[in-house]
Amino acid sequence: MSADGNHVAREVERIHREDSRRILATLVRLLGDWDLAEEALQEAFAEALSCWPRDGIPTHPRSWLVSAGRFRMIDKIRRDGRFERLPEGFEDLLAAPADDPAPEGADLPDDRLRMVFTCCHPALSPEARIALTLREVCGLATEEIAAAFLVSPATVAQRIVRAKAKIRDARIPFQVPEGADLRERLDAVLLVVYLVFNEGYHASRGAELLRTDLVAEALRLGELLVELLPRGEVKSLLALMLFHDSRRRARVDDAGDLVLLDEQDRALWDPESVQRGQELVDSAFASGEVGPYSLQAAIACLHATAPSSEATDWPQIAGLYQVLRRTSPSPVVDLNAAVAEGMAWGPSRGLARIESLLGEGALADYALAHSARASFLERLGRIEEARAAWTAALDSVGEAGAQRRFLERRIARLG
Repeated sequence: MSADGNHVAREVERIHREDSRRILATLVRLLGDWDLAEEALQEAFAEALSCWPRDGIPTHPRSWLVSAGRFRMIDKIRRDGRFERLPEGFEDLLAAPADDPAPEGADLPDDRLRMVFTCCHPALSPEARIALTLREVCGLATEEIAAAFLVSPATVAQRIVRAKAKIRDARIPFQVPEGADLRERLDAVLLVVYLVFNEGYHASRGAELLRTDLVAEALRLGELLVELLPRGEVKSLLALMLFHDSRRRARVDDAGDLVLLDEQDRALWDPESVQRGQELVDSAFASGEVGPYSLQAAIACLHATAPSSEATDWPQIAGLYQVLRRTSPSPVVDLNAAVAEGMAWGPSRGLARIESLLGEGALADYALAHSARASFLERLGRIEEARAAWTAALDSVGEAGAQRRFLERRIARLG
């Protein structure tokens, strides 16, 4: 390959890396079929490698690739005798300019946003939403998704195939919902992004505590959503993830073991992530849209901006958790509220609240509930009870991993 050919190959690779998901989203809209769009994407990049060394790189390579892929599929459909499959008006749609940003009447012009909402449709299972989003929006390979969630590539591939079939058979539209439907669907989208982040930030499986690739993908999705749909809760979710991720370097020690928040070296926290998170929280609250992610982001902001654990505004955090309990009740929110109360007004109060929650049974197998109880018992000097609580936490986690090693160290320290 000539020097020019090498340059073209590198440029094609760069465009594929940076823009292939956007091109795919536009092809899905134009072709109305996910499988055809993926085939069109491959054909377009293959044609670019063939034509661009001879004709030069076009001024608008993304539009060129969309046009090439689209017309390759028109030829293929006609050649295969499948033209009757096309919906009414399909030829007119395909004749539209390649860089046409959206169908007539659409409020939000970016095809990537349609892709996100389609991948996160409530008709799909949570596992399918995550797999499809990571594959089609983020561009992760099936093997990468499987490795991240410790399942087989065949399982991930099956989830994706079934999800696409569901979208096709149920005629799920490739669009962003409007009006009252937007809020419900947006909740599903934000939940998928947060689930991806949490699996990376506090991995539920495997020996490592952090999966930085998943954290990075969740942050990328969050940035994309803020860019395309700058609503208060969208900004707050991104802020919440940024605050958590700002502590990444301090959250594990050199051995890869967990370091608790109050024991972390705050000099290792990323100030740029904290500052960006603050700006997003301020903007979200200024918009007047305050929901569960806004409240959680405000709590995380108080932690991230406190100079030390002792200087943290625990009474305000406890107050925010009380609001969150009313708006988004759950046993985990109740637990976090109990911990905040104990930090604000004494370990006896926090311990009583946690023991009441454990007595109700919802958190009986939740390791963090037993860990919180153990921590308060230690503060009260009730060492034997603390050891038993740490052991109960240990019994609630898997056979290996950073969390288990942390709990074993706590028990050994008391011994």
